[in-house]
Amino acid sequence: MENPKNYFHLHLISDSTGETLIAAGRAAAAQFQASQALEHVYPLIRNRRQLTPVLDAIDSAPGIVLYTIVDRELSAIIDQRCREMGLPCVSVLEPILDVFQSYLGATSRRRVGAQHVMDAEYFARIEALNFTMDHDDGQLPSDLEEADVILVGISRTSKTPTSIYLANRGIKTANIPIVLDVPLPEHLSRVVRPLVVGLIATTDRIAQIRHNRVLGAAKDFKGEDYTDRAQIAEELKYARMLCARNNWPVIDVTRRSIEETAAAIVALRPKLR
Repeated sequence: MENPKNYFHLHLISDSTGETLIAAGRAAAAQFQASQALEHVYPLIRNRRQLTPVLDAIDSAPGIVLYTIVDRELSAIIDQRCREMGLPCVSVLEPILDVFQSYLGATSRRRVGAQHVMDAEYFARIEALNFTMDHDDGQLPSDLEEADVILVGISRTSKTPTSIYLANRGIKTANIPIVLDVPLPEHLSRVVRPLVVGLIATTDRIAQIRHNRVLGAAKDFKGEDYTDRAQIAEELKYARMLCARNNWPVIDVTRRSIEETAAAIVALRPKLR
């Protein structure tokens, strides 16, 4: 029997959405598998009135405190209160800002939420998301040439969530299902600009995901062929054949998270970075 995990409180204070802080905290916590972080996220903390109840909450559930607060006065208050409570406290951005300032010979503007401005890049992401939702699961194949990336694969190879993740990075992504012995859309064979990538997984992994899908489906859903391992193996063989015939790169997503799959796709086409 496995030893139970130790739990600890992880307090994340941000003057913006907290996305950067959450990613940093989880990346660090993942290195300590014997301990499980209980996250407490406090976004949009921009004045003393908002900060006071946060510090009271930390006092009630002591743990590690990480923060991304550009206001020096608020940062000083957090540091001081954590010293008084005897808690470890780290300003995640401060060391990075110091390096930038030293190298660039300029001081930071310390602008809250500077990475979330509604600029051209922001609207490009919105456009990419709209395109991706419109071209999910083989929809609107006539304008596939407008995509940056086209994902192909059999059912349950994470095409849709990977497409949405890429779109959130401003990459227009279409996805097309591969169905055994069913020809792919004619327009796909004529695309020039998009990167076409095949997604595959092991037979066991696909069967497991499909089985869970069937359990949550309506009562009249016929799932025998859908979850049959021999059938899945044939589907994967067919998918590999199509990708080889068209010289499309293939990514095995069996042990990859969506983020890792997306990173591998971007690496195949450096101009997407």
